[in-house]
Amino acid sequence: MGLLYGRPQGRVGQGLGAAHSLAQGRGYLIQMLHPQILGHALQRVGSPERGLPILGGQGVFQLAKNRIAWLLILMVSSMITGGILAKYEAAFAVIPLLVTFIPMLTDTGGNAGSQSSTMIIRGMAVGEIEPGDLFKVLWKELRVGVIVGMILGFVNYVRLVILYPGREMLCLTVVLSLMATVIIAKTIGCMLPIAAKVFHMDPAIMAAPLITTIVDTLSLMVYFTLATTLLGMTSM
Repeated sequence: MGLLYGRPQGRVGQGLGAAHSLAQGRGYLIQMLHPQILGHALQRVGSPERGLPILGGQGVFQLAKNRIAWLLILMVSSMITGGILAKYEAAFAVIPLLVTFIPMLTDTGGNAGSQSSTMIIRGMAVGEIEPGDLFKVLWKELRVGVIVGMILGFVNYVRLVILYPGREMLCLTVVLSLMATVIIAKTIGCMLPIAAKVFHMDPAIMAAPLITTIVDTLSLMVYFTLATTLLGMTSM
């Protein structure tokens, strides 16, 4: 059965494992692999003797050209995050402790989203996931996000209550924001690679940075919305 969503892999899955072993061994195990399995796998992941197609077949300037557009777009869009922080500057003045939790929220969201996108990209690479599987993948990743978010939220709530006694509402604000961030990140992380394939873009180039930008923005919006509601604060 498939690694991710229960679709049989058959010889393709065997071939991918064989190719991975070959890549680690730098070609020394080639005589030990079944020719058909090896050939099928190398068509998908690239031959280590020739270099991976995504890198070995392109020059430095071509690689830079492929990546710079997304980096420029995301750099400009990151100003949205700065705008959100500026909007809630008054909240920082009332409870400066709010600022200290922002890195944890954004980092956890980015990690959760990248984790999902990596799994989806791997599934697409071995033919296990197709664009038509979007809703099935989304439903499964949404449930994963709920479970992971609840576990991370519980652990953080215990930690925060111990570190900041008497600040239960603040701890609850952080925990609810964390849970929402993980769920959002998992959802976006599974959708973007599939969307990239539909629009004939490279998910390896655009998925991870775009996930980080979107999740950072949404997590801050959720965080400060909950803070203003639960802690009785107002934005500027």
